[in-house]
Amino acid sequence: MDGAARGARPETLVALVGNPNAGKTTLFNALTGLRAKTANFPGTTIERRVGHTELGGRRAKLLDLPGLYSMSGSTPDERVARDALLGELPGHPRPDLVLLLVDATNLERNLYLASQVLELGLPTVIALNMIDLAEQAGIQVDAERLSAELGCPVVPVAARSGRGLAQLQVHLETAVVRPWAPRPRAVPAAEDCEGCPFKARFDWAESVGVSCSAGRPSTHGQRTDRMDRWLTHPVVGVTAFLGVMFVVFALIFWVAQYPMDWIDAGFSWAGAAIGDLVPAGILESLLVEGVIGGVGGVLVFLPQICILFFFLSLLEDTGYLARAAFVMDRMMRRVGLPGKAFVPMISAHACAVPAIMSTRVIEDWRDRLVTILVLPLFSCSARIPVYAILTALLFPHRPLLAGLVFTAAYVLGIGSALGMALVFKRTILPGETRPLVLELPSYKLPSLKTAALSMWDRGRVFVRRAGSIILVVSILLWALSTFPRTAPPAAAVALLEEAAVLQAAGDAAGAGELARAADNLTSQAALARSFAGRFGNFIEPALRPLGFDWQIGVGILSSFAAREVIVSTLAVVYGVGESGAEDDSKSLFATLQNARRTDGSPVFTLATSASLLIFYVLAMQCLSTQAVTRRETGGWRWPLVQLGYMTALAYAASFATYQVLRASGVA
Repeated sequence: MDGAARGARPETLVALVGNPNAGKTTLFNALTGLRAKTANFPGTTIERRVGHTELGGRRAKLLDLPGLYSMSGSTPDERVARDALLGELPGHPRPDLVLLLVDATNLERNLYLASQVLELGLPTVIALNMIDLAEQAGIQVDAERLSAELGCPVVPVAARSGRGLAQLQVHLETAVVRPWAPRPRAVPAAEDCEGCPFKARFDWAESVGVSCSAGRPSTHGQRTDRMDRWLTHPVVGVTAFLGVMFVVFALIFWVAQYPMDWIDAGFSWAGAAIGDLVPAGILESLLVEGVIGGVGGVLVFLPQICILFFFLSLLEDTGYLARAAFVMDRMMRRVGLPGKAFVPMISAHACAVPAIMSTRVIEDWRDRLVTILVLPLFSCSARIPVYAILTALLFPHRPLLAGLVFTAAYVLGIGSALGMALVFKRTILPGETRPLVLELPSYKLPSLKTAALSMWDRGRVFVRRAGSIILVVSILLWALSTFPRTAPPAAAVALLEEAAVLQAAGDAAGAGELARAADNLTSQAALARSFAGRFGNFIEPALRPLGFDWQIGVGILSSFAAREVIVSTLAVVYGVGESGAEDDSKSLFATLQNARRTDGSPVFTLATSASLLIFYVLAMQCLSTQAVTRRETGGWRWPLVQLGYMTALAYAASFATYQVLRASGVA
């Protein structure tokens, strides 16, 4: 790049480069604060984080490149980072400056990447991070000598505490103000290494590291070895990991429940307030049921997502998450998945949305894609209301059997997910699972600030990306279930007239009961005549072999926005009304038990209830999951594959369940 082109650029582009676990995220957050934007690199599914800061009175863009060990391009992350540094990545010019992060506790390994970056000829400033941990471990690094060896500024920093950041800022500003200042020549050892094979480059890195550092960890290293002996043990390590994840997800369920209730109450209040301010009609229905209902249905899961990423960040920062992936790798490889897939699979029991987002820890794209495709099969918290209703319909007065069926639904989801992962790895996504090669970083105390920033960043991405799509589709589903508008049925009008007579006579309770009955009749008739109701009647022949009628078909359609929506939908179509679904669960159960088909036979027989339960265990029925899958895979191809195979699997399993139970004489 010539000087004119560089000067014409509106802002300085600084590339942040470093090994995984070198503290890149912490340094990025320290330099940019909360001004980061998260997206994908063009044409890839690899996350790109961009932030801004001021350097020398000039606005600078800080590009956080994926963590990498070398620039060989053997992984997608390495290829993206290499292309970005070479200026060959679409939409990204070549950086003006490289901020190279080097872990002071493992200097030799980090210098291997440094040798490759320095060969690019870009102005480079090295941040010697974790200098405090190195000193605690008995390692002294001579930053001045290292700077002379490498031919660029080397600044000792501790990004977590802020130590050395002011000095680092000064060196970055100097590089920005004088971008064409001559760089000192690298020592001959570095020059001779250009293009050399792995061993020669590694030997150079080792020799420079040894010459620029003194001391070696003693008790620190022994303590780490003792902990690793237990935490990476095939039995003790797995048990410890399961215990840790149990605590994390128990906290997700328990702690998140309070803010989830507050958010739910807040949206309920907003809906009631708008209902009081806006006259009853289309606009009021759109705002309350479409906009507020759609947004509220998404944001109610935000606390779970934030808490999950907060704890995952803490576990990663301590160095434990790498050990957990190591101990789970042996088990997961039996179904063709890496050990790192286990954490997303566990978190999917809370919500598939953050679980899919957390698959970014899986480096191999095929392994990550298979994991994304099967995660929705794990029973999430949104399925719990559906399971509760259907198990109660199956065994209304036998709680032990209902509990066993509830547990069986969870086991079925887990088994189906692992089975489908094996199928995908042997069919449409073949290939050997890459051997797990990872660094076991040093143990250290986690940074609450880093975890909080990670939580904020992930939560913001979820609200902005997934929420917008869900809002649009929620409004679409509202329109399908609302239009065309029809007059209330004659029976409802008659009930309202009777209610008016009772009200005039002073019988407010009787009038209210008749008014609710009229409202239920009106809701049923409106839904039956709506586009959604007509679609339900259209697909009823395809659903009949599963034991479903058109009302259940409407429930399945409406629940695509959120699985638990089927509860209120069934309440409306079978005569309880939405208020009844919310305020009186016994009334809902009784009404569903007493629901009859046109021939007088009960709708929710044991066979139909079991079939519907199996369907909801295996079916997609989650718009937010589809939206996040699209974001993570970069298009609609894989979300449609996910939707297609899960729908086919759910249909086949429900069909088999219903037909076998009927053939066995179960009504």
